[in-house]
Amino acid sequence: MSDATVDDGGRDDQAREILEFWEAARSSAKVSRLSVVLGIGVAGSIPPQAWSFGDNPDLADVLVAAVLSGAKTATSSSAWEYDDATPFPEKGELSILLDGGGRPRALVRTTSVDVVPFAEVDGDFALAEGEDDGSVEAWREGHRRYFSRVLGKEVPDDMPVVCERFERLYPR
Repeated sequence: MSDATVDDGGRDDQAREILEFWEAARSSAKVSRLSVVLGIGVAGSIPPQAWSFGDNPDLADVLVAAVLSGAKTATSSSAWEYDDATPFPEKGELSILLDGGGRPRALVRTTSVDVVPFAEVDGDFALAEGEDDGSVEAWREGHRRYFSRVLGKEVPDDMPVVCERFERLYPR
């Protein structure tokens, strides 16, 4: 997963679109305007992090479509991609998923985060990722290529993988 890249001319439009999306979606996350007015959840007025799946617009489109269809309820990333500037996902965290054009399409909540060696990602998780034929063999083949491309190096079987499950809150 990677943050969407948008040229400077489109940042204002994208920010406006994300704010409008958040306004429509916030009640699905039980973050109401009333709680913001009462000061209970000041952060509720600020949209959650917005990002897209994959490393290119076509892949982002395919994967966000899988979330919208209900086929994709999990995602994975290499633990090596995280640092102080990009912390691990956390249970309960909200995210706005963007399509390949940087437009908001779904609001999700992380339901679990586990870190396991690449070779120990199981069939249940591979199926939840909603990609290819859903088998763990296809998951390993596709993700080995993806992680190698993103990291610029070979992927050993003991590479730590962040396995994140989520629930789609909006649209329902």
